[in-house]
Amino acid sequence: MNGEKAFKKFFKGETSFPKFKKKKNKDVKAYFPKNNKTDWTIERHRVNIPTIGWMRLKEYGYIPTNSVVKSGTVSQKSDRYYVYILVEEDIKPNDKPYSCGIGIDLGIKDTAICSNGIKFKNINKTSKVKKIERKLKREQRKLSRKYESLKIRNKNNKEEATRQNIQKQVVKVQKIHQRLYNIRNDYNNKIVSELVKIKPVFITIEDLAISNMIKNKHLSKAVQKQKLYELRNKLISKSHQNNIEIRQVSIWYPSSKLCNKCGSVKKDLKLSDRVYNCKCGYSFDRDANASYNLRDAKEYKII
Repeated sequence: MNGEKAFKKFFKGETSFPKFKKKKNKDVKAYFPKNNKTDWTIERHRVNIPTIGWMRLKEYGYIPTNSVVKSGTVSQKSDRYYVYILVEEDIKPNDKPYSCGIGIDLGIKDTAICSNGIKFKNINKTSKVKKIERKLKREQRKLSRKYESLKIRNKNNKEEATRQNIQKQVVKVQKIHQRLYNIRNDYNNKIVSELVKIKPVFITIEDLAISNMIKNKHLSKAVQKQKLYELRNKLISKSHQNNIEIRQVSIWYPSSKLCNKCGSVKKDLKLSDRVYNCKCGYSFDRDANASYNLRDAKEYKII
């Protein structure tokens, strides 16, 4: 199934030729369909996986025991095993009355700035994430030195022991990567949940060309850490579940350069200018001004 999807994308010209997954570099996954009635039976603390049998869950209570299971996947990430179960569930939409529409400006300095005054800070600038990133650098340097040592002692009797030590270090690096991913992913989920709880009539976002932003060597690392593409997809999916209209403006819409009061465009606006100062006397935060312009945009497409 995954191979079929990959080849279809390749023949459409969306991606390059598919590559086989390598156990060392990729997540190991095994797909199990439900062929018998007893397959994927869910109890409070364990699950019956086809061909494997009953497996105890470390975390329980997330999957309803009376849900209709379709299939499941077992995967391995950073020396841990995870089970993903596809179930049929009635989604309960938010019955809260609609509030006014909002515009959301996604950025690097702050993750999201909303036109209603809510601001979500960049979690990558917190001391907690920076401390983990420093630890990741140290562990990656250790791993690099072990590989260099292996090249020198390639014909030594201690080669097997050296390879085992390298694998242990690889797992350490993978665990830190997974921890950073979990922190950022959890933060994006909280942002989406907070925005959907407001129940706006519409949410206007900007069509971001992430691939072009990554080409900038000064901003590429910061853009990748933000996970803006994942945040955008989660926001669209959650909004559709709660009957919230998602509006998307063009990538060429001058949301940051446009004055929200008089409508003039400041073409010489630089990235370092954090305050928008207009000739009409209007002065406001650059990102907040962009969110107001997105909210009031007249040309958009509904996605």
